[in-house]
Amino acid sequence: MTTEISIGVIAAITLGLVQVVKQLGLSAKFAPLVALGFGLGLSALTVSITNLSWPMVIVSGLIAGLTSVGLYSGVKNTVQ
Repeated sequence: MTTEISIGVIAAITLGLVQVVKQLGLSAKFAPLVALGFGLGLSALTVSITNLSWPMVIVSGLIAGLTSVGLYSGVKNTVQ
């Protein structure tokens, strides 16, 4: 799996997980921090699949977490 595809998949999964956590009562102001945590965690799980070095895993996890936050914000603002 290429890095770009794995970041996209991780971002989509992260977006869904953050929405579930928000439904369970998480304040919306903490959602970006939770998204970063999920992005980093899911990215760390893909080390054996992507064969990336740990610094690249950390960067791709941060990118995925921030992408999920931006994707949600962009869709929310477009719908409103």
